[in-house]
Order: sequence, then structure tokens, then C-alpha cells
Amino acid sequence: MIGIAREIVGAKAWPFRATLFDKSPSSNWLVAWHQDTALPLRERRELPRWGPWSVKKGMNYAHAPREALERVVALRLHLDDSNENNGPLRVLPGTHQGGVLTDEEVLRLAEKISGVECLVAQGGVVIMRPLVIHASSKATSERPRWVLHIEYASTEEIAEGLALTVA
Repeated sequence: MIGIAREIVGAKAWPFRATLFDKSPSSNWLVAWHQDTALPLRERRELPRWGPWSVKKGMNYAHAPREALERVVALRLHLDDSNENNGPLRVLPGTHQGGVLTDEEVLRLAEKISGVECLVAQGGVVIMRPLVIHASSKATSERPRWVLHIEYASTEEIAEGLALTVA
């Protein structure tokens, strides 16, 4: 996985956040169309275009500007098959090129662009930029869908004076 990340964001690719998604009959949720714009940061520093800030589980998070988010990639390792019945990731192709969008802009694009389901076999990897508009539906199947989602940045220092922290 680190080899893939290095091909995309550079030789110093650094993993800073990992999430295990477990979509199953006992853990089933809907995710509306959105972009991933909040980053975990070592400390809070007021810089133009960073924010709003929040604290989650004792960690500082800020919504980042486009140039920082373009230095990030997520790799999603599928531990189970992803199919049309178990709430797969859906994306609006090309939307990562539009920068950071307002909620209204995201909804407008979701009405104009047809979403694509990312159907992936067990062991497959989806490469995703945080600015791509994405969503997922609730599963309608009894089969689970486990995905290990790891985010990498080109370097630990994501902007002048701001460093990512492991979340």
C-alpha cells in the first residue's frame, strides 16, 4: 500500500489516518454526498483558509484548503467483495478537480453527474482523492463489507507551520 501511495503523492508518502469500515446488518449506515476536507493536525494555528477548527477525541481538526488536500490520497483495501447490495462507495467522477465546494455546490453536482458505484473484489484497492464527491447507501444484503481506508500525505508537514498527526 505504501508503494502505491508513493507513486501518487511522492517518495515521502506518510500514512496519517486509518479507518476500518464494517458495513453489516448490525452496523449499517447511509453517507450523503460529500468531500473529505477535515485533517487531523498536531496543533492549532490560525492560518488563512484553514478552518473551521474542531476537537474530536482530543485531536485538533481543521477544514483544509485545496492545495493541502491535493497532497493527500486515500487507499481503500477491500477485505470483502463490494457489490451493489452491500452499500458500496459511490463517486462523482472528476469532481476532485473542482476544489473545495460548498454543500450547495456538492448537491448541485450530485443532481447533474451520474454517480458510479465502486464494485471491487476482495483484495482490490480503490485509490481516492479527498476532494472527489462520494457517498454510500445502506446495505440491503446480509453479507458484510469490510474496507480498510488509509490516508497518506506527501509529507507530515501539510502546510507551512502545520503538521498532520496520526489519527
